[in-house]
Amino acid sequence: MFWLLAILAYLLGSLSFAILLSHLAGGPDPRTSGSGNPGATNMLRVAGKKLAILTLLGDLLKGLLPVLAAALLGLGVQQQAWIGLAAVIGHLYPLYFRFRGGKGVATAAGVLLGLYPPAALLCVCAWLLAFALTRTSSVAALIATPLSLPLLAWQQAGALLPMALLTVLIVWRHRGNLRDLFAGHERHF
Repeated sequence: MFWLLAILAYLLGSLSFAILLSHLAGGPDPRTSGSGNPGATNMLRVAGKKLAILTLLGDLLKGLLPVLAAALLGLGVQQQAWIGLAAVIGHLYPLYFRFRGGKGVATAAGVLLGLYPPAALLCVCAWLLAFALTRTSSVAALIATPLSLPLLAWQQAGALLPMALLTVLIVWRHRGNLRDLFAGHERHF
C-alpha cells in the first residue's frame, strides 16, 4: 500500500495547476513568463490574483490529499511524510511537463498541514512575516520552510527525515533565487 500511495502521490504532484489553469485561461505557459516558475507567486505576476489563488489551492491540495489518504489507510507518520515528499517531488519534477516543475513551497505546506497542522501554521506565519518585511517570496519560503523541522523533531519525530529532505529540495530549487538575492537582482513585490 505504501508504494502504491507514493506513486499516486508523485503522479498527483506532477499535475501543474499553474500550467493547466494558464492554458485553460488562454494565457502563456508560466514557465516562459515572469520568473519562469509554475507556481502561485509567478501566476500572481503573469495571470492575476484569481489564477494565483487557484494555483495555490491546487498545489496545497496535492500535498495534503496523499498525506490524508495515507493516514486514513492507517499508515504511520513516517510513511505519511515519505508519501508527502513523493507529492512534492512530483511538483518539482513533473512527469507530465518534461520534469520542469515549480519550487514546491505550497505543496510542502499541504504536506505539513496533513502531517502536523501546528507546523504548517508556524510556517505560514513565518512566511507571511518574512514576506511583509522583505516583499520577496523566495526569502519568505527559505525562512519559513526550515522552521518546521525543530517542531517536527519535538512533536512528530518520525516525519523529521523526510521533511528534512523536503527542506533540502526546496532550498536546492531556490538556488537561482539565492544567487539573485546575493547579486541584488531578486524580484520583489
